[in-house]
Amino acid sequence: MRIRFTRAVAALAAGIAPTVAAAYPGGTPNFQTNVAPFCAGCHSSRSTEYLAGAGDRAMKEVAERKHIAVVLSGQKGYAGLSESDRATLADQIRALDAASTVKVAAPAVVRPGETFQVTVSVTGGAGPVVGVALVDRAHRWYARSAASAGWQVVAPPAVIGPDGHPQNEWIAKRPESFDRNMSFVNVTGVSSDSAAGRWASATVVFALRAPDRIGSYPLAAAFFYGTEKSTVLGYTTDALGRKEVRGGFAGGSGRLLFTPVEQIQVQAPTP
Repeated sequence: MRIRFTRAVAALAAGIAPTVAAAYPGGTPNFQTNVAPFCAGCHSSRSTEYLAGAGDRAMKEVAERKHIAVVLSGQKGYAGLSESDRATLADQIRALDAASTVKVAAPAVVRPGETFQVTVSVTGGAGPVVGVALVDRAHRWYARSAASAGWQVVAPPAVIGPDGHPQNEWIAKRPESFDRNMSFVNVTGVSSDSAAGRWASATVVFALRAPDRIGSYPLAAAFFYGTEKSTVLGYTTDALGRKEVRGGFAGGSGRLLFTPVEQIQVQAPTP
């Protein structure tokens, strides 16, 4: 009985593992819903500011310690690379990080109940998928979706992919009857090349409705991206030819980047 149970567990794990591993390094293809930054536990942070108040734990979450140090020391999946290749991989990942940016454009002042647009522009990320979200603060564990701060998303996000064309395949998987006015979206077709210094870019436009009450309301954008698939040193391939990040599902190769928090003023029109 015990042997049969052990084999059953092993078989179940073998069946589940590929699906789990593909879900996050390849975006969230099966989850069309709002996502908060705390769920990216396998990602590394670009700055300790995103973990303010976490003490020593914050230093363990930054990319140089959580990811790059593991690459250089040859732990986990990096043991198969030579010391020279590990150093090259680390340099290429750093180059991708330096080139990966997120910017948000929003009006400084809006009227109560006014509908307006917020444009989030991202550059970099290894691909093939990146995530973009609107949140209430630039914090890894404390950020909430933009709606928590009073901003109502009133339409499906408009995504312009790296090829300059609109995308709706990901968001269309969510039943239309559930509404598609989400504060998070996947951007597909992303492909950056760290060795060649070529970086993808994309834009997401959110339509928001301002709160009815006068006041100052926070808004920031979060950028979820991977690093290792931007270089041939950073991934392996499975039996079907699919790319698998060399560091594994929990290897810290993902990143989380925020814009500074914008304080948008909701003001009544001047008489």
